[in-house]
Order: sequence, then structure tokens, then C-alpha cells
Amino acid sequence: THTHEQNGPPFVVNCTSSGALSDHCPLSMVHTSRLTYLKGGDMSITAAAQGADMDQDISRPTWSRQIEFTLAGIGCAVGLGNVWRFPYLCYRSGGGAFLLPYLFMLLMLGIPLLHMELSLGQYMRRGPVHALANACPLLKGVGMASVAISFIMCTYYNVVITWALYYLFSSFQAPLPWQNCNNTWNTPNCTNHATNSSYTSTYNTVHGVEETGVLRLELFLILILAWILVYLCIFKGVKSTGKVVYFTAVFPYVILIALLINNVQLPGDLYCQNWLSIVWVNAAAQIFNSIGIGFGSLLAMSSYNSFNNSVLKDTLTISIINSFTSILAGFVIFSSLGYMSHLQGIPVSDLAVDGPGLVYVVYPQAFANMPVAQLWAVLFFFMLLCLGLDSEFAMVEVLVTSLLDEYNQHLIAFFKRKELLVFAVCCAAFLLGIPCVGIYVFQLMDHYTAIVSITFLAFFEVIAICWCYGTNRLSDNLEEMTGKRPNIFFRMCWLIVAPLLIGTILIFSIIQFKPARYGDYVFPPWAQGVGWLIALASIIWIPLGAIHTFWVLPGSLMQMIVMLGVIKPGHKVHSLCLISTMAN
Repeated sequence: THTHEQNGPPFVVNCTSSGALSDHCPLSMVHTSRLTYLKGGDMSITAAAQGADMDQDISRPTWSRQIEFTLAGIGCAVGLGNVWRFPYLCYRSGGGAFLLPYLFMLLMLGIPLLHMELSLGQYMRRGPVHALANACPLLKGVGMASVAISFIMCTYYNVVITWALYYLFSSFQAPLPWQNCNNTWNTPNCTNHATNSSYTSTYNTVHGVEETGVLRLELFLILILAWILVYLCIFKGVKSTGKVVYFTAVFPYVILIALLINNVQLPGDLYCQNWLSIVWVNAAAQIFNSIGIGFGSLLAMSSYNSFNNSVLKDTLTISIINSFTSILAGFVIFSSLGYMSHLQGIPVSDLAVDGPGLVYVVYPQAFANMPVAQLWAVLFFFMLLCLGLDSEFAMVEVLVTSLLDEYNQHLIAFFKRKELLVFAVCCAAFLLGIPCVGIYVFQLMDHYTAIVSITFLAFFEVIAICWCYGTNRLSDNLEEMTGKRPNIFFRMCWLIVAPLLIGTILIFSIIQFKPARYGDYVFPPWAQGVGWLIALASIIWIPLGAIHTFWVLPGSLMQMIVMLGVIKPGHKVHSLCLISTMAN
């Protein structure tokens, strides 16, 4: 027996079957349920859709306009990685030839998995922890892992925003500080921006991760400013974020197009390498990192959509614009590198570097040789600020949403207002961003979170949603929300293509794994160990969540396996159709 709320997801009142659960038993947003065993092995699920939980669903805020979610989704997907990671991967993996596998992975992985995440978040109306727990209690740890990786990344991602602010303020000087080596603070070996002591001190570039360096007061104060900006943009939730993204999500395109128009008029050519076999792994990794599959950000933001929102339209808009931005940024960056190669008479291979060095070291040198250098520098670093803030909003929102979903009454009773909870989260992340080993800590954390952890999370997320919850049930949910079922392409990608591709990528990533490094510096074994601990800080929640599920559920092991949707009598794959007590 079940009831439906008008224009909302169904609330399960009772689902009972003899020996097996009904395939048509709908999931709901109820988080207080009681599971009991009846004599003879029958199972009964009584969902107490009571006061606080139902009120919380009804009062859950939504985006003021649907375009606000679309822009926020674009801002979340389009980040600093589109500007520095995609151009470098494109260069390293074959130039224009990289686009073929990149677009293939976009079609077969990026778009279907984004559609999957947005659909689940919009239907469940919860953040990643509760959405995944309701879909597959056995793999509820995937949602916890998403929150953990988002929190880890937001602590160091705002450090990159701090660098953008530092360069933005420095760009108002004439001449630009990195334009020559005639400054009193230059070191004797200063020949260009990369050896300039301003650059070295900005990133606190000591000789290795073994050295702690010193606290740079100006960077410390700018880091505080960066977190103040983040807080002011998100403290009201989607109501404030939705207004900010009108500017922060649109402005970067104005600057990228202006830079491209300026750069194509400069002398120098784009550089193209030969095809490399590793290009497919690079393409898939970029899709995950760019769109944000597995991070939980877009899933959390889609939980604030109206129930009947067109998920497919948002999916196509976000994924296509994200890829277009990456390609556009690639043209902008490498047209500048071609210009520098022409001026300095050195190959592009000596200029192209991965990571923040591409936009904070190489690109500022290009500005120094352009007309109206200060204007282009100010616009470029302000664009980086906007790109960084959009992604930072999303990562912080994952944590705040998940905390409120799980402990709403307790947190509101303690903090009194949601704004104070957001402030506490920002303060905690700020404190973790203070350590003074600069670029080395950034490179270590980025390598073991954005590269190592996210592939594991994406794989188990697909298993939890597409196999445990089931593509049929997800299709039913979409039909209930939009009136249309997903076509055979999406269902096949969810059920077969995505798990196989991600599993293959995971295997190749393990086989071809290379320890983290920064330029010629190789991290010592103990630092690599710290990196693996950082990776485990998110991955560990997956087995812990499964252990907790088995611990709290009553009955024999076989009964629990049947209930959790792994198998059912008759040895057929069965999707979960219950909300177990461990969801709370």
C-alpha cells in the first residue's frame, strides 16, 4: 500500500510481500522506517512518514527559477580544471586527436551518468548520503565518500582561488610584477616569471614537502577573504547561490572569447603532437573530473529542483557547455603558448606544464608581451576567480546539504540558523587550508583525490544506482517526474556500457599508476603514504557503510542479502525496494 503526494515523490506507507519484495514497491523520501520479520519469512516495511520528515520535504527550498540551477550546474562543472587540466591533457595526448576519445567518453559516460545523478537527486530530494542510502543501503557509503572527497577538495581548492586573488591584485600594478627582473625582491637567478622570487614566494615553493616554510601574511589574509566571498555567496543556500551564478557562470565566457579573439591575431601557431595510446584513459579521467561525476555536487544541487523539472534538458545543457568551455579554453591557452614560442624561439614542449603552473606561471608571461597587459591580466585572473568560486560553492553545498539532511533538527537547535552552520563549515575548511607547504600539498592532495579516489567512487556509484536500485526503477522515477521514460540508449549505458568502461578505466589506472610528483620533484615514500591516507579518507566509507548496514539489519545473512537487493528467490537480480532502518 502506498500513497502519493500531489506534485511530489511517493511516500511508502506499507510494502509487504511473501518471500520477496514487490518490484513495484516505490521508494520515497521517508527516512524513518521500521523493518520487521513476519513468521514464515515474510517481510513487512512500515514507513512512518511522520511530522518532521514530511514537513522537511514539503518545506525544502527550491531554486527561484530553473535557469538558476542550470547556471549553477554549469558553474559547478566548469571549473579551473577546464582551463589548466584539459588543455594540458589535449596537448600531451595528441592535440586535436584527443577530441575524438574525449567526445566519445562524453557521449558514453559523461552525459548518461550526469543524467543518472540529476534524476536520482531530483527524485529523492536529498543530498548524496541519503539519496544513495535510500537507493542501495549496502552501498550507502558511496554517498558518505562523496561528501568526504568534496570536503577534502574544498579545503585546498580555495587555496587556488587565493592565488587567483593574489594575482588579480598584483595585476593592477604597472608594469606587471612578473614583467621584468628589476624589482628589489628578485633573486639573482631571475630570468623570467618561473624563476622570479615573487612566483616562488606566492606558492611558498620550498625545496620539498619536507620543509614547512613560513606563513605568508598576505596570502593568509587573502585566504580569509576568499572564504568570506564563498560564505557571502552561499549562506542563504540556493536562494543566494542562484543569484550569484547569473554573473559568475556567464562572465568567464565573455573573457575566454575576448582572449581568443585577441590571441588569434598574434603570431605563432598551435602545436600538435602524435597520437598516444593512453589518450582514452586521459579522456575518461577528464570527463569525471570536469563534469564532477561522483563528487555529489550536482546530485545535491538537483535535490532543490522542482519535482517535474526536465532532467534531460539540464543534463544536455550542462554537459555540452562544459565540453565547449574546455575546447574553447584549449584554443585560448595554446594560442598564447604558440605566441610565446614564436617570441622566445623555444618549443611549446618547454612551455606546456600541467596543473596551476599553466595559468599562474606560463600564461602571465604571455600577458607581459601583450598590448594593454594589465587589462588582460585583470580580466583573466578575475575569470579564474569566478570559475573557482562556482566550483567551491558546489563542494561546500554538498557538505551542508548532507549535514542538514541527516541532523537537521539537532543542527538547527544548536546553531539556531542555517547561516551559522554554513559559517562553521567555512571556518573548519579555512583552518585546514592554512598549512604552509604550498604547491606540494596541493599537488599531493589533488593527485590522490581528483585522480585516484574519484574513479573508485564513480564505479561504485554506478553499481549502487544502476544495478542495486535498478535502471527500471530509475526509469519509472523519470517517467513519474517528467512523463517520459529514458530511451534505450540511456538504459543500456547505465546498465552495461558505464560499468564496463569505468571498470576498464579503473584497471588501467591501477596498472599505469604513477606516484605523485611536481615537475622534477618526486614525493618521498612517506609523503606518498600520506597521499594514500588522503585517498582512503574518502574510499574507506564504502566498506564501512556496507559493514554498518549488515550490522544493524536483523535476520540471517541470506535474508539480509535478499532484502538488500543482491539476489532474490529464483536467483534473479533484484533491485532494492525498501528503506531500511540504517538510513537513519
